[in-house]
Amino acid sequence: MLRIVHLDTGKDLRGGQYQLLLLARGLQDKGHDQVVVCPEGSLLDEAARRAGLAVLPLPLHNTARAAFHLRRFLRAQHFQILHAHDGRGQTISWIASLGLPALRVASRRVTFLPRHRLSHSLKYHHTCHAVIAVSQFIQKLLIQSGIPATKIEVIYDGIDFPESLPETEERSSIRKSFQLDDHNFVIGHAGAFTSEKGQEVAIQAFQLLERILPNARLLLAGDGPLLEALRQKYWITEPQGKIRFVGYLDDLSAFMNCLDLFIMPSLSEGLGSSALIAMAHGVPVIASCAGGLPEIVKEQETGWLVEQGSSALLAERIISIASDKGRLQRVGLHARETARQFTTKMMTDKIEALYCRLMERSMPAG
Repeated sequence: MLRIVHLDTGKDLRGGQYQLLLLARGLQDKGHDQVVVCPEGSLLDEAARRAGLAVLPLPLHNTARAAFHLRRFLRAQHFQILHAHDGRGQTISWIASLGLPALRVASRRVTFLPRHRLSHSLKYHHTCHAVIAVSQFIQKLLIQSGIPATKIEVIYDGIDFPESLPETEERSSIRKSFQLDDHNFVIGHAGAFTSEKGQEVAIQAFQLLERILPNARLLLAGDGPLLEALRQKYWITEPQGKIRFVGYLDDLSAFMNCLDLFIMPSLSEGLGSSALIAMAHGVPVIASCAGGLPEIVKEQETGWLVEQGSSALLAERIISIASDKGRLQRVGLHARETARQFTTKMMTDKIEALYCRLMERSMPAG
């Protein structure tokens, strides 16, 4: 049994925090002892407690104070692995564990290159024992930043794979719960409302195609700082209009099961786990060529790729495939089979194996 600390400093419950929870639940099933360290009162704090995980809340308004608080905890209890799931978490992890025997692991999922590469190299090369890149694209960025390839392991995000999908009658019922009918062509997107996720591109593309596809509907799931600004800018006020904000959803299954097509017009993307969730539900994906998305969305196999930032090209592609239900179904089935390669269990097994290899290397010879 391993003793593992998971550290994340985000206040919201987004992709990185969601992946932390999936990993922690998977490791919990394997019998490992874990503590989730996160901001006091955060959504991750609440979700981890609901999942039956031990939580150490930190006062993260001050990095030094948070590191001191964590260090005092680590000195009192012996933990073997410190896994930081975001950049600030890695800084706190390093400061808190200086001189202690814990092994430090850092997950890297963002695509921006640091302004000061020397400090980035120091942070991920000299202060941790392994770096998990969520895509080959992230791996390349880390290598460009001066991190040795031998220290980086690509482990894709995991998803809970639905073993069955709803039959026609159940799917119609799900659509009715979203005020949709079987004649609608339903396009969906799920993600935090931040500039890099591309919701504005999605809205602009829909405005270009709605006259050609009058039965089309666009559902945007999630919340975030740009939601109200987009609502006001594009006059999206009708709850049952053609473009709808459906809010943050804890479980995306029903949402995905009512879609004909999922779009991910990201301007920047480490991997795109919501696209994987859509694929697992048999929904084909149109994604931008940003970041790690082309590693999971294969042209005319699991979906289609378009140039990032182009609402015109996105609209054109949606129009071209919307009328071909046979093609949508074939691509959706292939997408579902591909998504089987990205299950939570596979991710958990690979990260557990990484932890164990680090433990073996740290043991004295003989």
